[in-house]
Amino acid sequence: MRTFVWTLCTVIALLLISSCDKKDKNYSLGEFRINIATAIPKGENIYSLILDDGTTLWPAASERKYQPATNQRVFVNYTILSDAKDGYDHFVKVNDIWNILTKDIIKLTAQNEDSIGNDPVEVNYIWVGNDYLNIDFMFNYGGVRPHAINLVKNTLSTATAPDVIDLEFRHNAYRSSRSKFYEGFVCFDLKPLRVAGTDSVKLAIKVKTLNETKTYNVVYRYNSAIRSSTTEEVPIPIVASKEYY
Repeated sequence: MRTFVWTLCTVIALLLISSCDKKDKNYSLGEFRINIATAIPKGENIYSLILDDGTTLWPAASERKYQPATNQRVFVNYTILSDAKDGYDHFVKVNDIWNILTKDIIKLTAQNEDSIGNDPVEVNYIWVGNDYLNIDFMFNYGGVRPHAINLVKNTLSTATAPDVIDLEFRHNAYRSSRSKFYEGFVCFDLKPLRVAGTDSVKLAIKVKTLNETKTYNVVYRYNSAIRSSTTEEVPIPIVASKEYY
């Protein structure tokens, strides 16, 4: 019965939108897009979405129920239904939506250094979007237990420059065997790094890879989407979320 009611509501919403938005472009219900977004809770199974370029979406219809937590990052598969309406850039139909691991930056100290770990991890892409650091990465997983993935401010090291915030992308494999490479995706909230009186901060992110230590330099511009490490279109990966936390 619940499935029937949910499907009926979806059909009604689509009919209402198609009848009311005569001035909109002719969007096809057969077309879809997949983007990274931040979900904004609005109530029980009610939410809006903000894409990394600042575009706002209102899910007027959906194929599935979804209730996000505050500051939850998601991959969203959606179909555009209308142009700007009621304060949103688009009304959309959500075809699918799934959570991205979303974490806060933590301080690395002598007390938590062992639990944070420093095992190799490979970065495919790293960029800033909508107040978050997005990292597409690869890691060796042996299937023993989920690995720990964190972004830390290392209080045990000396800063590279006075105007740069030093961070480290850390991986704890918990001594598991290196049997297979897995792709992961994680987002870190950068808002606590804002400095009063400025509109941006420079970040130096150190990563220990299989063969060397790399540093990725990115700029966090407040409330702005910037891809600092690559000018190529970043693919949306199919990620296995149970292998890391």
